[in-house]
Amino acid sequence: MDHLEILKRIVAAPVQAVARETPVERAALLSEKLGRSIWLKREDLQPVFSFKLRGAYARMVRLSESEKAAGVVAASAGNHAQGVALAASRLGLSARVVMPRTTPAIKVEAVRRLGASVILHGDGYDAAQARAHAECGDLGATFIHPFDDPDVIAGQGTVALELLRQMTVTPAAVFVPVGGGGLLAGIAAAVKSISPATKVIGVEPVGAASFAAALRAGKPVDIGPVNLFADGVAVRKVGEWPVRIAAGLVDDMITVTVDEICAAVHDVFLDTRALIEPAGALAVAGIRRYLDAGGSGQHLVAINSGANISLERMAHVIERAEIGAGREILFTATIPEQPGSFLRFCRTLGRQELTEFNYRFASLDQAHVFVGLRMEKGRSHRRELYQRLNAAGFEVLDLTDNELARDHLRHMVGGRCPVPGQEQLYRFRFPERPGALEEFLTQLKGRWSISLFHYRNHGAAYGRVLAGFLVPDGDQTAFSDFLNAAGYPWERVCDSALDRFLGPLSHSSSKMEESAKLAHGTIA
Repeated sequence: MDHLEILKRIVAAPVQAVARETPVERAALLSEKLGRSIWLKREDLQPVFSFKLRGAYARMVRLSESEKAAGVVAASAGNHAQGVALAASRLGLSARVVMPRTTPAIKVEAVRRLGASVILHGDGYDAAQARAHAECGDLGATFIHPFDDPDVIAGQGTVALELLRQMTVTPAAVFVPVGGGGLLAGIAAAVKSISPATKVIGVEPVGAASFAAALRAGKPVDIGPVNLFADGVAVRKVGEWPVRIAAGLVDDMITVTVDEICAAVHDVFLDTRALIEPAGALAVAGIRRYLDAGGSGQHLVAINSGANISLERMAHVIERAEIGAGREILFTATIPEQPGSFLRFCRTLGRQELTEFNYRFASLDQAHVFVGLRMEKGRSHRRELYQRLNAAGFEVLDLTDNELARDHLRHMVGGRCPVPGQEQLYRFRFPERPGALEEFLTQLKGRWSISLFHYRNHGAAYGRVLAGFLVPDGDQTAFSDFLNAAGYPWERVCDSALDRFLGPLSHSSSKMEESAKLAHGTIA
């Protein structure tokens, strides 16, 4: 099936029965910042706050009478689920939706309010999908795929039909958020059929770039565990239909960081006063990255794909937006531990706005401080600042792009392990469900003492854990077996920034004995 066949299905898709014709708005502030005309296709204004109802309805309206009588089943982390629930309500069908237990409550409740029954199962989409297929087998119902179906793709492609009809100028490029690839394939088929000179550029988050991997391989590939921050596009293997349709039509793929996504959410809010979800902000983040790399074109369009974001997730977005936009820097500085040092340090900083300043006494000779600064002139001036600090005798280590520092260190400066040589630091990702920590500690079984434990979620899709363990030399093999059997993604941490604040202190032999006794009392 080529893109012209998909175009026929796009034109025939009766999505107006459930979907609004959303506006295309010029983002005045963002256009001024970037020196181009930036346009936003506002799919966040749909009845379910996402474009997903288009594809769900386009697929379900084509069911046979016997299929309609048996009902439908879907698996989704939220937006597709709401689209299926609304479409089923309009068509008078029964709908059952399987959602991962990690799905934000705002999305679960929205699906229930639309009349679908919800089953919470598994910690990710793959487990939910497997359960959904089992439900189909039990009920004889039809599985409505979120992206790997030509009718779903056609429904999503109606976004592009509206867009091209609404704009009075020809867009140089359309930027599309990419998860499983259905929206990208539908938009690419429509745009390249009607306005072939317009570029179609897909945007994915770093850590979940499964469509780019599929294009390189020429087929869908499983990229393994994905970054769940932009949960609406957290897909480890894209669909065969999207790859088949979009492979020769997409001009480029761009990946963006979590911080860039957060900055894009902030950018859209400033222009529209609307709060969009991380997946919905991908396209705006992609435009910024595209222009930073020297991309051309005057009129650039971003598909604002959804607005299903919770206030808890917004807390994380706010925390990271300033860094993502280049308006905040983080660093650690070493200063002499003597009267007047802090004053001299602050005077060297100049009239910069402090966003963070953390310090705890740790040595008679040197102090390590953790500093956040809002830079009015942007990150381009941080090198000049660091040179000025170094010239004044303050050693500086930049932490702006250090994920460990952003997620953990800035919230836990101070404190050192009392037993040198045994502590090992690890990062874990805990699923956001009750009992995850208890299960972890149950498997630990008190075999190794925990010397440090710092948990951060703050609106993310999973809990971020930094943990320290006291592991004697002879226990390393057994400890490695425990890590692998625990079932949580992990990695060993060796980071000089953490060493400054959390590294071991030297002790006399008597102090060593005292510290060892204390260590046995740590939680385990």
